[in-house]
Amino acid sequence: MFEAFTPSPFLIFVIAAVVVALILVSAAVKTVPQASEWTVERFGRYTRTLRPGLHLIMPFIDRVGTKLSMRETVLDIPSQDVITLDNATVSADGVTFFQVMDAAKAAYEVSDLMQAITALSMTNIRSVIGGMPLDDVLSRRDDINEKLLRVIDHATNPWGVKVTRVEIKDLAPPRDLTNAMNQQMMAERQKRAEILQAEGEKQAAILRSEGEKASQILEAEGRKEAAFRDAEARERAAEAEGKATTMVSEAIAGGDIQAINYFVAQRYAEALEKIASADNQKVIMMPLEASSLIGSIAGIGELAKSAFGNGGGGGSGGNSGGGMSPSPPAPRSTPPAPPSDSGPWS
Repeated sequence: MFEAFTPSPFLIFVIAAVVVALILVSAAVKTVPQASEWTVERFGRYTRTLRPGLHLIMPFIDRVGTKLSMRETVLDIPSQDVITLDNATVSADGVTFFQVMDAAKAAYEVSDLMQAITALSMTNIRSVIGGMPLDDVLSRRDDINEKLLRVIDHATNPWGVKVTRVEIKDLAPPRDLTNAMNQQMMAERQKRAEILQAEGEKQAAILRSEGEKASQILEAEGRKEAAFRDAEARERAAEAEGKATTMVSEAIAGGDIQAINYFVAQRYAEALEKIASADNQKVIMMPLEASSLIGSIAGIGELAKSAFGNGGGGGSGGNSGGGMSPSPPAPRSTPPAPPSDSGPWS
């Protein structure tokens, strides 16, 4: 029915030529994507680097060696136990950001770029943290990151890699050390609270002392003023007493016997005052030689009349013309006897 198809030699040649051409084209034409670089090797030796775009290479002679990404790459650093300078153990992990700057160096200067950067980061984390005490490790993380970045970037420079950032993600001290740190923090805060309270009490005591001092000063000034007033009053009383004594003495010298009644009445009144103010004296029987006291007061009155009467008479005499002689003095009474020693009940 159908005759079997038998390809001619020419057709076979054409098909074979097309297949070979496709193989050659696929081997010679290379398309490099954006943010990537490929290395080209000729018989196993590096010759050049292919940038992003379309490129032609010698098929079966040249081949693509390593395909590298030129974007910034994030590399996680696994957690590890690190001993600090003061022999405290902490668990530390981190993350490293790097970017390939030279594809040829990154491909041929190190066998495994990722593993090399990971090992280098872990080693430097142990070195940096091991040279610092625990308090600095926990409080100066920025300094640790800066040191790690400087050291790792310098070490990876021959590999054609630029390390942009190195960050410590977590620092975890052991649980018992964490509890001790919490207790220390609580003790420190309690200490600060007690210091503040003591400072407040100190200031309050100082203010109270200053207030008491000012009060005592004012009180002392008041006592001083009162003492000055009392002294002035006593001085004036003494002056008055002296003047009275002088007048009485002059009256006695002038022959006026009634002037003696002034001293007698004064002493008699003082004696009555002492009797009335005594603690064991509750009842005073009257009359208490009242006649003697009244007589003494009467004598003082006569003395005053004599003194002021003379002066007054002179004045009226002057108004009446001065022709009349002064009136004779009033008859003098016998001075009363002083109270007897037997007391007011004798």
